[in-house]
Amino acid sequence: MIQAKEIVKSYGSLQVLKGVSVVIKKGEIVSVTGASGAGKSTLLHILSTIDRADSGHVVVDGIDTGKLNDRKLAEFRNRKVGFVFQFHHLLPEFTALENVCIPAFIAGTGRRGAELRAMELLDFLNLKDRSSHKPSELSGGEQQRIAVARALINSPSVIMADEPSGNLDSTNARQLHQLFFELREKFSQTILIVTHNEELAEMADRRLFMRDGLIFDHKT
Repeated sequence: MIQAKEIVKSYGSLQVLKGVSVVIKKGEIVSVTGASGAGKSTLLHILSTIDRADSGHVVVDGIDTGKLNDRKLAEFRNRKVGFVFQFHHLLPEFTALENVCIPAFIAGTGRRGAELRAMELLDFLNLKDRSSHKPSELSGGEQQRIAVARALINSPSVIMADEPSGNLDSTNARQLHQLFFELREKFSQTILIVTHNEELAEMADRRLFMRDGLIFDHKT
């Protein structure tokens, strides 16, 4: 699903990634751990095409992302990558249902089709009865599950999660962790998770350790 080779990235004089190579198989759940500043989030941003590498190659679901212009990259992210961040980034003026539908609307899906798909996801996540609520009316755990539904709305090839449980209490964090495996079972999702949470990191099929801009160990 993801093939990255010799990824190098610098910001000014600071080299953050120093030639990272990684392969992630379809349906695999992989965690990326390491100290702050090791390059974890930078790697995730480049693999998801939020940012571009200075050199190296990234292929996602058979598509060489380095050959896409900015417009094509935006379309690629919208259709192929689902994002879950530490903070849910829900739009406060919209309902849960509307928030989930936004990526589908951007992709050109009609309102009826988008809302039907969104309600299916909310039902799967046990949030169907919260569809008309705005984010301020939802708990932290509910808001993050809404963000997961939004990530899934376009049936992406891969989900990229950056500290997804970092803003949740231990109970909601455990529920979110288990949800990732339910998503893999139901939707055959490939999931890459950057995390400091040891429990989540150990649950993954494979754990990548980063230090000083390099992946230095693999644990299965």
